[in-house]
Amino acid sequence: MSDRSTEHATFAIEREYPAAPARVWRAWADAEEKRRWFGPPEKHEHEHEHELDFRVGGRERLVVRAADGARYTFESRFQDIVEGQRIVHTYEMHRDQTRISVSVATIELVPAGAGTRLTLTEQGVFLDGHDTNAAREHGTRELLDALATALAAAAQAP
Repeated sequence: MSDRSTEHATFAIEREYPAAPARVWRAWADAEEKRRWFGPPEKHEHEHEHELDFRVGGRERLVVRAADGARYTFESRFQDIVEGQRIVHTYEMHRDQTRISVSVATIELVPAGAGTRLTLTEQGVFLDGHDTNAAREHGTRELLDALATALAAAAQAP
């Protein structure tokens, strides 16, 4: 008997940011802007790598080493980009050499008063019990909190 399994799940998160849609878009599309919020809160040179080629067919890669020594790799490919409005990407996550999940994620931005409403929807398959939808949603919420912090810091900058 095999220890292989799959868990299919979807979650959606909606957030409003007090920044114009163009500003929120730049936080996703510009490599330097994205490095400010994407990934773990403590970014050490020896355990954090990030690459972003933001275009349809382009790729994004993030590698981090966790406190327990595990190496996590996020590898993404951009499937659809509508400037200022929508990003669709597929990605897989690895823990060391083990693929733990494969997902498709959609980020949608719409004006909301003077700010932006962001909706992130993820459809994932979590493999062999190495990851769960609940853990992924929790981590995604933390990333969107980090985005809020980065946008607030940028608004305070001269």
